[in-house]
Amino acid sequence: MKQSAGILLFRNRGSEAEVFLVHPGGPFFARKDAGWWTVPKGEFGEPELPLQAAIREFEEETGLKLSGEFLPLAPIVQKAGKKVYCWAIEGNMDASVIVSNTFEMEWPPKSGKTKSFPEIDKAAWFDLETAKRMIMAAQISFLDELLKAMTSRS
Repeated sequence: MKQSAGILLFRNRGSEAEVFLVHPGGPFFARKDAGWWTVPKGEFGEPELPLQAAIREFEEETGLKLSGEFLPLAPIVQKAGKKVYCWAIEGNMDASVIVSNTFEMEWPPKSGKTKSFPEIDKAAWFDLETAKRMIMAAQISFLDELLKAMTSRS
């Protein structure tokens, strides 16, 4: 089973929390919006630990290195069977200045030409209600769990 690890960055805006989500880059996702955003995440394998992978992937996809107290969230399994581990951490960053790594693929298909695309083409902060509409359905539980944890802290 493939596995991936990510970070759910959050911040408080007065009485409301906001979460940081990213939109996958490349031609397949160019016209897809609501339901396609995700926590910054990526695949990992042995011997890398899930939290180490999550921190590395966040930096690769946004340019920001995180440190601090990470709150583990319950892992989920996405539609295609990939297990996703996630941690929440409070922080802030300017979503307009992300620096994402890139990947290459043949584009257009069967053209023989290779083109480079950013792994993440945009990032944004969303209030939790909007985030539930924008994030992949399988990842909504990360938002619910974060909200529960924040409510129990106050």
